[in-house]
Amino acid sequence: MALTRKNSLFAGSEGGAEHWAILASLIETAKLNEINPQAYITDVITRIVGGHPQRQMDQLMPWR
Repeated sequence: MALTRKNSLFAGSEGGAEHWAILASLIETAKLNEINPQAYITDVITRIVGGHPQRQMDQLMPWR
């Protein structure tokens, strides 16, 4: 699926559009770093739920 500006038309609300923009940015950043976006987001969510320290969130960025 290509992420385009038209996808944001279906966000449903301003908050939904903000969440969509965050997710779209994460996906595109992962792609730019040659990382599978689905695997990356799954890994990050798993680490956060598992108790990854908030002060070390920068370690979860795709370029790390």
